[in-house]
Amino acid sequence: MISADTAALKPEVTAYQYHIKSQDILEIRNLQNSKNIVDLTPAQGAVSSQGGATTQSETYQVEEDGTVALTGLGHVAVVGLTRYEAQKKIEELYRKTFLKQPIIALKIVNLKVTILGEIRSQGNFQLTKDKTTLIELIGEAGGLTEKANEKNIKIIRGSEQNPHVTVIDLNDIGAINDPAALLQSGDIIYISQNKRATRTDNLQNFSSLIQPALILFNTALIILTLVRK
Repeated sequence: MISADTAALKPEVTAYQYHIKSQDILEIRNLQNSKNIVDLTPAQGAVSSQGGATTQSETYQVEEDGTVALTGLGHVAVVGLTRYEAQKKIEELYRKTFLKQPIIALKIVNLKVTILGEIRSQGNFQLTKDKTTLIELIGEAGGLTEKANEKNIKIIRGSEQNPHVTVIDLNDIGAINDPAALLQSGDIIYISQNKRATRTDNLQNFSSLIQPALILFNTALIILTLVRK
C-alpha cells in the first residue's frame, strides 16, 4: 500500500526521468574510439581494456549556463535533457563533425540517495541506473534489520519547505511496482522500527531508568533492617 502522510504531501505519480541540471557531473565515453574525443593523462581519466577494445572516460561539470564543454564540439547545451537525450545529442554532434561511427556512453555520476534507520548499511548510495527501485537499494544496503517495520518505509523527497512523504509497504507487491517507489536523486529513505522492537527498546529504557532507584531502595531496606536489629 502506498499512502501519503497527508493529502497535501502526496506527490504526483508519474514515470520519473531525471533531467540534467547545472553543476551535475557527467562521465562521457566514446566506446568506439575514445582517443578521438580526449587524450587523457592518468590524472584526468581512467583507461580500461576489455576484449582488445580500449575505452576511456572523463568527467565534465555542467556549467551555470547549462552547457558542457567538450573537445572538438565546444559548449553543448544539456540542461533539461534526460541522460539518454544528452547521450544521443552528443553522439549525433560528433557524428556530424569528425567521428565516423561514435558510440557515446553518458552517465550522471553525482546522483545519490540516503537511506537511514533499520537497514544494515546506512549512508549515501549512488544511483547508477536511470530507474532504481527501492528493493534494489535495500539489497545494495545489505537488507533490513530484524527490527525493521517493512510495512512503514518512508521515501522523503522535495525541498525542506515542501517535502513529499510516500509510505511503502513491502508486503504489497502493487506498491513495490508503483512509479512512486522509483527512487529519485536526493531522496531520503527512512525505515522505522516494528512495534515489537519499539516495545523492547522502551522496556529496556525504562529498566535502565528505574534500576538506580531500585538499588537505592534495596540499600535503604538493608540499612533499616540492620538499624532495627
